[in-house]
Amino acid sequence: MKYKPLVICSLLTVQLFLGKVIAQTLPDTVLQLKDALRLSEERYHLLKSKKLEADAATKYVDVIKYSKLPTIDASYQANIATANNLTGMFYPNGLLPISGPPSVANQYSPATGSAASVLMNWQAVTFGQRDAQVNVSIAEANSKQTEWQQALFFHKINVISSYLDVILAYEKINIHQQNIERVNTNLKQSRVLANSGIKPGVDTALFLSELSKAKIELLNTQRQSQLSQLILAQLIGIDAMPVPSDTSFLNKLPTGIYSTDTSFSTNPVVQLAQSYFEVNKSREVLLKKSYLPKLNVWGTGFARGSGFQPDGTIKTWSGLGLNRVNYGAGVQLVFPLMKYGEVKKQLQQQNLLSKAALERIEESKSILTMQQRIANITFNNSIAVAKETQQQLKSGRYAFIAMQTRYNTGLVNFSDLIQAQYNLLKAELDSRIAYWDAWKGLLLQTAVKGDESIFLNAIR
Repeated sequence: MKYKPLVICSLLTVQLFLGKVIAQTLPDTVLQLKDALRLSEERYHLLKSKKLEADAATKYVDVIKYSKLPTIDASYQANIATANNLTGMFYPNGLLPISGPPSVANQYSPATGSAASVLMNWQAVTFGQRDAQVNVSIAEANSKQTEWQQALFFHKINVISSYLDVILAYEKINIHQQNIERVNTNLKQSRVLANSGIKPGVDTALFLSELSKAKIELLNTQRQSQLSQLILAQLIGIDAMPVPSDTSFLNKLPTGIYSTDTSFSTNPVVQLAQSYFEVNKSREVLLKKSYLPKLNVWGTGFARGSGFQPDGTIKTWSGLGLNRVNYGAGVQLVFPLMKYGEVKKQLQQQNLLSKAALERIEESKSILTMQQRIANITFNNSIAVAKETQQQLKSGRYAFIAMQTRYNTGLVNFSDLIQAQYNLLKAELDSRIAYWDAWKGLLLQTAVKGDESIFLNAIR
């Protein structure tokens, strides 16, 4: 038992090592953003599930429409039983009826019997109930379709957001690589200055420490980049490590959208809430039609055979043949007399559900109005910050070059130079993050508006 912690640590180490090996051996695939969105729609399992559910709901509309046709049932039966009978009325629930006149006494000798029929039954007129049922199925199909569209839209927003995260990670890797090159340059210069006696030898050791720190930052950034790639690959539905090719738009600032529209008619959240409202209203109409009469039309061809003969004798096996044939046709008007009270209470319930669905629409609009204001504030702030970081970056570069020149001539010490280098590194990172944040702000505006083409058109 004392070796158990060691075994667990060993297993965890192996798992981490295998995870790194798998991540490193996965092939890269260069993807444009539009291709990533297309692949995610085609391959993401949850979206495929939503789409199949929407298609199934559409097919159910055809099922309801098909119910307008008459039913035609053909049957044949054979049996063996006695035929003791009495005249009188009884409720036939759970009982098998026996036809024929009353028997003189109980006789326990059985005979065979048979019956065959073709029965046509058709609800010819339902006074609008069937059409109302069709409308309910259409509204439910539209609701399922809207659910799929909402899931698709928000998944695309997630793919775009993850795509931006991978781009930022790549930008950070480039910045840290440039920082390592600067440290290497300063390290070489410090050795020259130390050999000439201009600078102390300890500066070389300090620059070696800074080089190690810079490499650690690069490794951490590369790890974060791989994690971002794995998340994006999962959202797209591919096994390879996606490499974004649309990277140039992080070098420019987007133009925001400033809409005062509070109807949000294109937003899938409002559209879904609206579809739920339509389903509830169509169910109200169906309930109102349910207590109206129905006109049924029926027709039948019917034949029977029996081993019991008219004179009372029994021919046990002769009943398997059909020896009496009948036909019939008719109409039936059915009016549910006691249905009105039940439907009235159901209508009261359904009316409350419709009002609840209407309140959800208004709540969705209220939330989106707040999110629209937040998105506008966020975008404006991001643009202002991004513009300010350009001055920070320009000043940082100038200060570093000046401080590097002064260090090489022995006018400043190590601390002054390394501080200028830190300021430049921070300015470079802040600039890329600010641009990334501005595009994230536009993506938030796009999500509120409910149209991903706003973002896609901005990167062209």
